[in-house]
Parts: sequence; structure tokens; C-alpha cells
Amino acid sequence: MSSLGRREGKRSNKGFEARRGDVGVSQHSGNIDVTATFFCTAPVSVATMNMLVDGEWRTDAYQTTNEDGAFERGTTSFRDRIEDDPDARFQPEAGRYHLYVCRACPWAHRTLVTRKLKGLEDAITVDYVDPYRGEDGWQFTPEKDGCTPDTVNGSDYLREVYVEADPDMTGRVTVPVLWDKQEETIVNNESAEIMRMLDTEFDDVAEHDVNLYPEGYQEDIDEIIEAIYEPINNGVYKAGFADSQAAYDEAVEELFDALDHWDSVLEDQRYLAGDRLTEADIAMFTTLVRFDEVYHTHFMCNHKLIAEYDNLWPYLRDVYGTDGVAETVDIDHIKEHYYTTHPDVSPKRIVPKGPAPDFKAPHDRDELPGGPPADLV
Repeated sequence: MSSLGRREGKRSNKGFEARRGDVGVSQHSGNIDVTATFFCTAPVSVATMNMLVDGEWRTDAYQTTNEDGAFERGTTSFRDRIEDDPDARFQPEAGRYHLYVCRACPWAHRTLVTRKLKGLEDAITVDYVDPYRGEDGWQFTPEKDGCTPDTVNGSDYLREVYVEADPDMTGRVTVPVLWDKQEETIVNNESAEIMRMLDTEFDDVAEHDVNLYPEGYQEDIDEIIEAIYEPINNGVYKAGFADSQAAYDEAVEELFDALDHWDSVLEDQRYLAGDRLTEADIAMFTTLVRFDEVYHTHFMCNHKLIAEYDNLWPYLRDVYGTDGVAETVDIDHIKEHYYTTHPDVSPKRIVPKGPAPDFKAPHDRDELPGGPPADLV
């Protein structure tokens, strides 16, 4: 049982209320409040971000901090959903959908972990953009290790994919992107919703019998994902991109209060929602695995390393050691992206060597009740 308490009964995993253009409106995936949305776009500076305006690329159109110097994450633009329903526009079919991701991005990483755990590699194809993001936005550099060309649309920049879906697109160009090859459009670019769709709607084409949103846990999972988003997942960015001491101090205090809380929760249970590996663990993992290598130094979240926590550190190694998860982690891309793409934070763009935490070290978490899905053991 999670610290939030078990609630019985099934909660719908469908019903994403938001659609394209619903900016600044309370939006939900299941019970997840995604008014603050989960995607990755790297600021070229702390003051502004690049974006599309009426289908044209602009480098001065979006402010990332408010008047108090606090970082504010924007909203996603494409919010359709795939449903295992014969009447649905977007139905789960092998070979129909394609992911555009960056290996460095924690939001895109959620979709890669889910795809891997479910065994959807053959059903859903993927392309990887360059971890470095300059003024032209996310780009395809197939000559670079770990990167690919755009194998579906032949684009040089990810923004071209967005314009292909909507020639008059106004909004930020972010990863992940879930593309429909059949209708030649973007289905969704909200990571929490893509993660949920891959988990719940593709069972008929998945190679693994893995359920990361099981009945009896669903309300807890939704509440945990929401609870960790603002102080932890987004909190590291609020600290790193803060433009005032007060905004930074508030973000760091909230971040480490939350980390301390979940470290305590994990003392007596193997996973965030209890004895089952769930979507909540994926949402936490993709932040924690970047913490000591990047957020601790680059974003000045240096009160404590994850490796110094009694329970979060072995928990991180436990999830990392789940079959297939380590293959989704590319520390080189992660470090290159953060240290070279944010010149206002790291102006010399020097990538540090350490600290190189040992994610493969024994963790002893298997002594607690529960474990990963049987198909992953």
C-alpha cells in the first residue's frame, strides 16, 4: 500500500479531456492533473524559448520565467488519444505509430521505458533527435552516435514534423511526439498521456504481459504522478532556470522536502504505489537517474545526492536493474544535452566527467514484498 492509501475500484484510463489548443485549461489523464504538462524542450536561454508562430519558426516568442523569476513550463498542443475501440479514430495497431524522442529528455524517456517494458519495439517505431538543441530546435543528425534520421517524414528538424501535422501551428516544438503514419499527423505530444496509452491500449500487440496501471492501484498511481510532478520532476527545472534567489530557494526547498518524503515511503515498500512496479515509478525514475549526473550540479540541486539517500538510491538501482530499463538510459546524451544546450546556466558548455554513479550495484530491494512483472523476471 502506498503512503497515499489504497483505494479499491477501477479508474478510467481513457478520457483525456484536453485537445489541441486547450491552453491554460485544467486537463486530465485519468486523475492526473496535466495543466502543467510533461514534455521536453530545452531553453536556448533562461529568458526565451524558440517556438512556432503560425507555422513560422521564431526564436524570441516565449518567456520561460515570470515576473518573480520563477520558471513556468508551457502546455502541450496535441492531445488526441489512441483507444482500443472499433469506433476510435486512432486505434492501436502494430506498425501504425511512431515515436520521436530525445534520449536526454526525462519526459521522452518515460515513453521509451514503457515501450520497452511492454515489448512494443516491433509495434511502435522510434527516431532519436540530437541531444544538442540550438536556435533551430531539435534536429536530426544521423551521423551522430545514438541519433537517427527522420525515417518517416524525412525532416531535418522536428519543427517540420509539427508543421506537417498543422501548417498553422503555434506552440512549442517538444519531445516526445507520437505520430500516426496512416493519417500523417501528430496524435499526442504529452508524455504522461503517451505513457498511459502505450501501457493500456496496446496489449494485443505487446510482446510482454506487463500492466503498469493495474486495477486496485490506479487512483494511487494517478495521485503519485501528480504529487511528484511539481516538486520533483518539474522542480529540478524550477531550481535550474530560476531567475531570482527567492524562486530558486523555494524550488530547492520543495524539491528536497519531497525527496525526503518519498525516501521515507520507500523504507517499507519496494515501489511508490506499494508492491507493484507502475507508471508512477517510471515517472520518478527518469528524473532520479539524471539527478546526480546533471541536476545536482547543473541545476544547483546540490543539497544532497540521490546516492546519499538510504532508500531512494537503492530504489533507483532496483528500477534501473529491471529487465530492459538500463537499455533506455544514455548518460552521454543526457550530459551533453544539459551542459551544452543551456548557455545561460552553463555558459562554457563543458561536460563534466563525474560523478558516474554505479547503477548496477546490488540493492537488496528484493527483500521487500513484491517485484517486477513476471514477464520481466
